[in-house]
Amino acid sequence: MSRFDACLREVLRHEGGWSDHPKDPGGATMQGITLATYSDHLGRQATKDELRSIPASVRDAIYRKRYWDVVSGDSLPAGVDLSVFDLAVNSGPGRAGKVLQSCLGVVVDGAIGPRTLDAVLSAEDAPLINEIAARRMAFLRSLPTWTTFGSGWAKRVADVQRTAIKMASG
Repeated sequence: MSRFDACLREVLRHEGGWSDHPKDPGGATMQGITLATYSDHLGRQATKDELRSIPASVRDAIYRKRYWDVVSGDSLPAGVDLSVFDLAVNSGPGRAGKVLQSCLGVVVDGAIGPRTLDAVLSAEDAPLINEIAARRMAFLRSLPTWTTFGSGWAKRVADVQRTAIKMASG
């Protein structure tokens, strides 16, 4: 199993199936893919019924292209890849890059390039994973939707953190 496949499996455990919660700014979502993202992928407005029936191969391709590749998942160490990928899925790849960069003390621009990757490879994985989780929780707690979704987010972040630490330790 590739690192992407292993991390995607973990992300999908948290994303679940269909959701269309009125307080979710992402709106209608199937297995973590929003209607807006699916429509953009198709190049036209998709319907909710189409989203509900999204093929796994298309879902996985979207996750790879729009999240994993954007955060340079293939270049991140085991465990750190899951932490950054799940953050990208939940809060956007730009925020994931900025959180990672702020943890590493490098220029914060959201683009994970050679300098960020050099810093990641010089860092200790477990402390970096823990710092990503702490900063992620601080951001999530600041959101106006925390009272609605906070419990689930906290569980997700803690679970991703535990799983990432296990991945990092081999």
